[in-house]
Amino acid sequence: MDKHEKINYVEFPTNDLAATKTFFSGVFGWRFEDYGPDYCAFFGAGLDGGFFRSELTVSTAKGSALIVFFSQQLEQTMAKIETAGGKIEKPIFSFPGGRRFHFLDPNGNEYAVWSDL
Repeated sequence: MDKHEKINYVEFPTNDLAATKTFFSGVFGWRFEDYGPDYCAFFGAGLDGGFFRSELTVSTAKGSALIVFFSQQLEQTMAKIETAGGKIEKPIFSFPGGRRFHFLDPNGNEYAVWSDL
């Protein structure tokens, strides 16, 4: 696959790298590699990326892009997120083509999960 001029990596702010790694490895099975005390890369997410230490957060209300996960079991994924310390920001709703919900990770960053079922 040609990588030229394709999206290759994404980075997110986090104020707690340890909590971030625990959350995303527990819910989604991501793997991490630390690069110093203020940065970690993640793998196994469909798109590689990283988290950098910051007090800022990303959300659609602030105009940020929304990262959307896919799930074949929407309610089960939502329960895993809540159990791991995530907060449901927008409960499951229908839209043309499927259903989805929005959640905040333990740092307050917004993401969504959708299903076509």
